[in-house]
Amino acid sequence: MATDNDSEHQHQDIPSDIALRVKALETVLTAKGLVDPAAIDEVVDKYQNQVGPKNGAKVVARAWSDPKFKDRLLLDATGAIGEMGFLGPEGHHMVVVENTPRVHNLVVCTLCSCYPWPVLGLPPRWYKSAAYRSRAVIDPRGLLREFGVELDDDIEVRVWDSTAEMRYLVLPERPVGTEEMSQSELENLVSRDAMVGVARLSTGDRP
Repeated sequence: MATDNDSEHQHQDIPSDIALRVKALETVLTAKGLVDPAAIDEVVDKYQNQVGPKNGAKVVARAWSDPKFKDRLLLDATGAIGEMGFLGPEGHHMVVVENTPRVHNLVVCTLCSCYPWPVLGLPPRWYKSAAYRSRAVIDPRGLLREFGVELDDDIEVRVWDSTAEMRYLVLPERPVGTEEMSQSELENLVSRDAMVGVARLSTGDRP
């Protein structure tokens, strides 16, 4: 007997209309010799496995573990991130802003969807939406509540507007009780959403 979860999984296995359109377009272009499937696979692999939130998590975990690196990161994020080899298209001119017990940072791009690809990968759909882009500025606390982030009134919310010239990354607060964790273990606690500022981390969080 199928359960609700079974039905949900079955529906999720069906490609979306957009995915089907993309696949059909790829098939036509490949048949005409206009695209190379191997090249497409290489690009997909790059953004799934070589760039993205895993890189950002490495930057955050190193900052938590290495005070000198953290100082360099907050002073010159582009240079510090470049030390780790995580610069590239959409990733130059970086600024890192630190969450503290008194300050919570939120990143948005009000004009379009500028986003630091080398450390966060491709932007999620909600980040590009008009609703997110407007509410992040007009009602950041209300927006954060919708993401499950409840902040006390005495915590200041700072909103940072990314542009083509400047892209921001949030350095989340290090979760309590992680003092004995290795840097690789800390990486597993860091999520993409926390590096955008729409989530707070705990030892139970995962990307």
